[in-house]
Amino acid sequence: MARIGVFVCHCGENIARTVNCAKVAEEAAKMPGVVYALDYKYMCSDPGQEIILKAIKEHRLTSVVVAACSPHMHEKTFRGTASRGGLNPYMCEQANIREHCSWVHESIPEGTDKAIDIVRTLVAKVMRDQPLDVIKVPVTKRCMVIGGGIAGIQAALDVAAAGYEVVLVERQASIGGHMSQLSETFPTLDCSQCILTPRMVEVAQHPKIKLYTFSEVEAVSGYVGNFKVKIRRKARYVKEEVCIRCGLCTQKCPAKKIPNEFNCGLDNRTAIHVPFPQAVPNIPRIDRENCTWFQKGKCGVCKKICPVNAVDYEMEDKIVEEDIGAIVVATGYELYDIAGNDPNGLYSGYGEYGKGKYADVIDGLQFERLASASGPTGGEIRRPSDGKEPKTIAFLACIGSRDNQKGISFCSNICCMYLAKHAMLYEHKVHGGKGYIFYMDIRSGGKSYDEFVRRAVEEDHVCYVRGRVSKVYKRGDKIVLRGTDTLLGRPIELEADMVVLATAVTPSPGVEKLAQMLGIPYDKYKFLSEAHPKLRPVETVTAGIYLAGCCQGPKDIPLTVAQASGAASKVLALLSRSELEREPTVAKVDETTCVACWCCYEVCPYNAIEKKEIRDRKGNLIKMVANVNRGLCQGCGLCAATCRSGSIDLAGFNDEQLMAEIEALAQVR
Repeated sequence: MARIGVFVCHCGENIARTVNCAKVAEEAAKMPGVVYALDYKYMCSDPGQEIILKAIKEHRLTSVVVAACSPHMHEKTFRGTASRGGLNPYMCEQANIREHCSWVHESIPEGTDKAIDIVRTLVAKVMRDQPLDVIKVPVTKRCMVIGGGIAGIQAALDVAAAGYEVVLVERQASIGGHMSQLSETFPTLDCSQCILTPRMVEVAQHPKIKLYTFSEVEAVSGYVGNFKVKIRRKARYVKEEVCIRCGLCTQKCPAKKIPNEFNCGLDNRTAIHVPFPQAVPNIPRIDRENCTWFQKGKCGVCKKICPVNAVDYEMEDKIVEEDIGAIVVATGYELYDIAGNDPNGLYSGYGEYGKGKYADVIDGLQFERLASASGPTGGEIRRPSDGKEPKTIAFLACIGSRDNQKGISFCSNICCMYLAKHAMLYEHKVHGGKGYIFYMDIRSGGKSYDEFVRRAVEEDHVCYVRGRVSKVYKRGDKIVLRGTDTLLGRPIELEADMVVLATAVTPSPGVEKLAQMLGIPYDKYKFLSEAHPKLRPVETVTAGIYLAGCCQGPKDIPLTVAQASGAASKVLALLSRSELEREPTVAKVDETTCVACWCCYEVCPYNAIEKKEIRDRKGNLIKMVANVNRGLCQGCGLCAATCRSGSIDLAGFNDEQLMAEIEALAQVR
């Protein structure tokens, strides 16, 4: 016989403002099966939980209903309390009378009546609840990090430092990401490579880290603690284990006029090349699309000159498989292509600023390469068109960011800061030069960030002009900018030698395909979505997969590193256990009635439905049925709702329980 206890929370004024909690408890006491009901101001507090514990023991309760906030907030809390009181935790239900009731009503009588109805439905359901046991799954104590920028590097090193194996996958030929292209970093103006390179080397030398560069994730299957990942290792056409890094092949290669991606097209490279001097691994690769041997069957200089025979034109891609327990996604970002060549097809581009038309209109990353000592000009600021020193530079903020007309409404977070840095570097390197920054407003939220911007204005005398530039065009060897100074309320025209555009931060190309492969959602801009923006900022809705860095949204380096360490801590918490306990509210198939229509297989968003063969003792196939992988199932219920034969039930939410809730309301009406 059911002995139900109902506990109504005031949640301070959140619920009590529009719900008479005492009346709800009074009416709950009259409901069938309820032997005890009470209201209390804060049921989630220690005293509130003690009230529940005491009632379970004194009134010999068999199940509990807590009328409070959303189960997303405190269901775990109250189920833990029920468990401490000797009840199966899944005999505790939480009625949401805050978000579903008090917050959407202004009238106390109306809110109270609805709260009573909500409690009545949960009382009806809990009478039909059955004890459930948690699902236990083994854990593969290895982590995979996808992306070798500073986020991936930090996450990999943190996990490896705890003694767990890490597989780091980077699609470029070297780890380092965009941070390796930077000159200095704000707000300290310390050398980017000086702080990044030691970390890159540490990754390569760490005994617990297996590094796959020039590689991509091909397929992911399995579930939390037990992922199986296929990785495509693309052919470098250079044997990594043989190459002695002498550099002869890159020096002698005759194909020398290929735009250098690392320097953002500001100079050229050879067909066989190392991405940059500090690359890890420092192994050359052959660019097949621009190599004379692969295009015409001629040349072969690199193979002939190699003293250790490391060049292999017959090398092919390889597929390797890894067993993984947890995954950190750190795929980074790309800059908005204002020419409109967006690989994701979201943005229309800017034609009015002359990027791609005028050589001296460049983006922020190109300016970083000009300012870098390892860049195409050795750190000297020179105009790409003629190599002359620019005496006037205009820096334009929010090119793409915060512009609904161009498809991007978000702030890119880092632009205000790196434009201040660029202007300061320019003033330091070009004595007598003048920098102008055209901006909408300044967003410098971060430790010492506002002071950094003030320093640019007050000490380095950078001229900030509030207003957007409407047009950029050539006049002789000068670039003319037209716009409006909104502070002075008048039009402005400026002649500059060079223009630097602070273009928006966008997700890396191909991240949409990866997200679908991993079963994690993304927003309309293709940034990956976290499970909860406040309480679970590094987790995804797919258990065992975590986010770090700009794959989730625009971030600066300190925030990226902090999030990477946060993701690593979540991985360590997962890998530290020999078994994982998962919610038992998963689907189950009645094999005797399943007709193998595969509707469940088609709709399952987590690939948890498998096709199972039923055979007799002689091995003959009797029938095919659906089977639920309990490790993959997230309990969404789509399969149960879709099943034509009614063969699938969701534990804790079966038809009998749901119908009982509906009937409880129907009886009142």
